[in-house]
Amino acid sequence: MTKVFIDGSAGTTGLRIYERLGERKDIELIRLDEEHRKDNAARREAIREADIAFLCLPDAAAIEAVELAEGSDTVILDTSTAHRTAPGWAYGFPELSADHRNAVRNGRRIAVPGCYATGFISLVYPLVRAGILPKDYPLACFAISGYSGGGKKLIAQYEDPDRNKQLSSARTYAWSQEHKHLPEMKAVTGIEREPLFSPLTTDYYSGMLVQIPLYTDMLLRRVTTEDIRETLAGHYHGEKLIHVNPIGADVEKGNVIFSDEMSGRDSLQIYVTGNEDRIVVASAFDNLGKGASGAAVQNMNIVMGIDETCGLVL
Repeated sequence: MTKVFIDGSAGTTGLRIYERLGERKDIELIRLDEEHRKDNAARREAIREADIAFLCLPDAAAIEAVELAEGSDTVILDTSTAHRTAPGWAYGFPELSADHRNAVRNGRRIAVPGCYATGFISLVYPLVRAGILPKDYPLACFAISGYSGGGKKLIAQYEDPDRNKQLSSARTYAWSQEHKHLPEMKAVTGIEREPLFSPLTTDYYSGMLVQIPLYTDMLLRRVTTEDIRETLAGHYHGEKLIHVNPIGADVEKGNVIFSDEMSGRDSLQIYVTGNEDRIVVASAFDNLGKGASGAAVQNMNIVMGIDETCGLVL
């Protein structure tokens, strides 16, 4: 029986992890009552007692929790931004390469990718690795997310019956081109410049669509939409949580892709569209699924040496 502690279980990511683990018979959850949830002595004891601890905390609190774990054999799965580019931490995106999966399998400190970063990296990493996308390409990334990605405070704003009427429209942000996911987007893919990043939140709970446009004459070699699709499909061949759709899947959906189509699921869908001059690659997934809690549970399963989809919703 694997002992698991979720530090920060009251947040959206922690609650979704609880949902995924609640019915499992191979997990023993270590719980703290409300009065001890922020007590460092109680947290230290729980973390050190656990075989695996999820950190669903703000960055500063996650760094503190890692310090509380020092000297123990506990495997740490951190869902915050704090350690995603930190030396000595495995980056928890096992589908990227055999090295990534082995680093998770053998890791004691594992950083769970960010939601927007998951969508971006799932598309860019294989194309850079295949020698199609130049590392100095001036990438742009346009992304749409449900409001749950903003955490409890934003959820409360959207679900307030007396909310600001403007929340019924798209909420665009990160205008300064500063965003917490940009460092990992650059570091993990190996690109030489941070992308022009334009995220927005709109009026639905969960689900995400990340889009990257490409000019074919600026790539390292001339490719078609089918070439891009085959490259991505080959990269993710055999993966259970990432599916690359055939060309024309968007047409079959009525020439639209809805950003909430993967809400409630822990897998990720990739689309390739466009023409001989301009191609768009896109990833659709749940910002709380493959973009957060689902990815965290997947990494835990790999650490445990069991089917990595166990307990997940595909």
